[in-house]
Amino acid sequence: MSLPDSYRTRLARARLYAIVDTGYVQPDRVAWVTGQLVAGGVDLIQLRAKKLPLAEIARLGDVMRTAIPSDGPLFILNDHPDMVSTLGADGIHVGQDDLSVDEARARAGRAVLVGKSTHSLDQAIAAEKEGADYIGVGPIYATPTKPDYVPVGPALIGQVRAAVRVPQFCIGGINERTLPEVLAAGALRIVVVSALLQSADLPAYCRRLRERLAPAPNF
Repeated sequence: MSLPDSYRTRLARARLYAIVDTGYVQPDRVAWVTGQLVAGGVDLIQLRAKKLPLAEIARLGDVMRTAIPSDGPLFILNDHPDMVSTLGADGIHVGQDDLSVDEARARAGRAVLVGKSTHSLDQAIAAEKEGADYIGVGPIYATPTKPDYVPVGPALIGQVRAAVRVPQFCIGGINERTLPEVLAAGALRIVVVSALLQSADLPAYCRRLRERLAPAPNF
């Protein structure tokens, strides 16, 4: 299955990745939060619902797909590649202990983006060789989203950027306060979770972050 060029182009231009994490967002607010993120101009939106039953994840995925316009952000599912086709998602994201990139792509049933979390230089290089379309790099700082993960620190950002060509999204404890250090370390793309979801004005927070992110190169 060949990935459409439009996906690669949109991914290459992406800078700001948001995650609707049901650890922070109640199910009845998912549609509203998604709409706020779209209004803020994020480039990717992921549904992350680790503790919900499959039927509820499918329902929320449908809610988000409806709230995201066809020309809006790329819609990514965390895990559950079997739901990709049904929900019309643009991609799937897997962790180090989840499915391989090939298996996730095969189970998605059609050509979609596959992203993979990485927590070291070796994992980042391996994920690229495995065929991931993009990688997450982190957690850069300690984060309540994944409290059991040891922070990798900003130094890893430059190491990965020098060794890996696929788009890299830095994640973990990134907010307006930590963003300058992340950018100084070489980050081009970021994922923001708790700081964004807990902000008083989601669209405004998104816009402030975007203003500080340089345009991403087209590769």
